[in-house]
Amino acid sequence: MRSRSLPIGTLLVLAASLVLAAPAQAILGGTESTRAYSFMGSFQPSFPRPPRPDGHGCGVEVLAPQWVLTASHCAGRNPTGARAGIPKGWRVRVGSLDTTSGGEVAEVDHYYRLATSADDGGFWGRDLAVLHLRTPVRARPVPIATATPAAGTPVRILGWGMSCADSTNPVCFPTRLREADTVVQPVSVCPVAAPGELCVGSSDGRVAAGNMDSGGPALVRDGDRWALAGVVSGPAGDQAPTLYTDVTRHADWIRGIVSGTAVPPDDVIPDVEGAVDLTSCVGSVVSTPASRPHDPALLLTNGHCVPGPRPAPGTAVVDRPADFPAPIADRQGYPQVTARANRLLYATMTGTDIALYRLDKTYAQLRTAKVFRLTSTPVHAGDTLTLAYPSTRLKCTAEAVVPHLREGGYEQDASIRYATGPDCTPWHGTSGSALLAPDGTTVAGIHNTHNDSGEQCTENNPCEVDSAGAVTSVPGRGYGQQVAGITACLKGSELDLARPGCTLTKAVS
Repeated sequence: MRSRSLPIGTLLVLAASLVLAAPAQAILGGTESTRAYSFMGSFQPSFPRPPRPDGHGCGVEVLAPQWVLTASHCAGRNPTGARAGIPKGWRVRVGSLDTTSGGEVAEVDHYYRLATSADDGGFWGRDLAVLHLRTPVRARPVPIATATPAAGTPVRILGWGMSCADSTNPVCFPTRLREADTVVQPVSVCPVAAPGELCVGSSDGRVAAGNMDSGGPALVRDGDRWALAGVVSGPAGDQAPTLYTDVTRHADWIRGIVSGTAVPPDDVIPDVEGAVDLTSCVGSVVSTPASRPHDPALLLTNGHCVPGPRPAPGTAVVDRPADFPAPIADRQGYPQVTARANRLLYATMTGTDIALYRLDKTYAQLRTAKVFRLTSTPVHAGDTLTLAYPSTRLKCTAEAVVPHLREGGYEQDASIRYATGPDCTPWHGTSGSALLAPDGTTVAGIHNTHNDSGEQCTENNPCEVDSAGAVTSVPGRGYGQQVAGITACLKGSELDLARPGCTLTKAVS
């Protein structure tokens, strides 16, 4: 099985600490460019914003006045991973040596990706995307090379990728374009290369592209001008050349879109309004029938999603400081409004698996965003549920309500087991997703776990315990938790565990 590191450019949306996980060098062995290339551009999405001051995420090449080319994984930063659609907050700066000034700036209003996944006819060797600009640019386009360059062909590579590995140091994010002259290597030098990929750079990797050079060009000479032969896709390994998608193999696909003769239809994008992406978990903004417009809004997620030590079994964490962003998705998954969590009101993994945060905005201030209503009615077997993830909606059914669910020393009560099937297959990262009632507005439960391998009651392998004490553990089963007991513990946005009818775990750790 082929193995490859993250594509160069994927790191533009990862936390700064993760940027260090892969080699982070820009145009190794290169020099700062002394003149601008009219067709060369910087892709600068405001969402998701790259972790660098200049906003650069990937390279692009101008193919026509309103069309640029980049890597598919760069355009894959749309929230739902769609193949074709309308982005928000994407722009390019072309024809400048500097990512922060000069040249021409244009908004991207459409994207078309050749491949989106390994199951999509093969991703490697097809890592290309065409972006349409809202307004034309005057930049002179670069033509596509007429044929795949042979091994040994001289090429020039360009980019603004990272120049050192310290993602906290602005010096590592060059704003000036860099370039290097190198060659196309025999495929044998890049044994992980897939059909349709070029192996570009020195055999020892001393001259190559790196992180945030994705989408950048491999240029060959065509008479007195440059022609585009490849686009940066990803690393071939440590101390190795870089893999480029061979653009010449897909010239017909590109020209069909640019000419308007073969434009793929937009994907049908699921309505993911209201989901809050917490990076490794999911949340939702919730209210109760007693919530008032001037009350601080509340964010619901899992107790096991709370940063730092988890609440100990049999206990709850109450009234702790918090500080993180909570982007509330619009229908396409882009942030409609971004609030900040400023207080952890409550978290437990005993009885249920929930955490409740207070936000820095009131319900009135979030009036343009989707706010869900917390149920006060438990989920029952047979209830239909929608798992609200930031990029999709999973259609689930409550197959059973199990008396107890045990996992890694914790136990939850009246847990919701989903009927297994292709429409309801949660994965790691879906924790905290709201389980919506059929009205699409009521949070009936919250997803929290699934059994990975069939182990019994270990972490990531929850087991069911019936009323007679019999233990069952089935790989693949997914589970959610009841939230009906939360409303009885709230007065507006204030938590009071002593209120009549409040049954949440009260032992404070």
